[in-house]
Amino acid sequence: QVQLVESGGGLVQPGGSLRLSCAASGSIFRVNRMGWYRQTPGKERELVAVINRNGIPNWLEYAESVKGRFTISRDDSENTVYLQMTSLKPEDTAVYYCTMGNIWGEGTLVTVSS
Repeated sequence: QVQLVESGGGLVQPGGSLRLSCAASGSIFRVNRMGWYRQTPGKERELVAVINRNGIPNWLEYAESVKGRFTISRDDSENTVYLQMTSLKPEDTAVYYCTMGNIWGEGTLVTVSS
């Protein structure tokens, strides 16, 4: 059974950067849609960024709150999706989940605090 493993979360100061990675433990055949979501206590999980290769170039979607600061990318040869986060704000603090197709990771905590 394929599992997704996120890494790269942690504590960072406001204005700092982090790069999240999500790797599939097994082979995922032609997953078009990969993405990142986040969730804070008491709130619903929200979309952060999606990359869909059902088209050339890849179709990208970002939450308004992260546009210009976050960048999603993928390496299909490694079954990995990334989220480069810059200019981080305290309101970016959340558990970040990756998804490939209908498979979800267990999440990685990002804390933005001074």
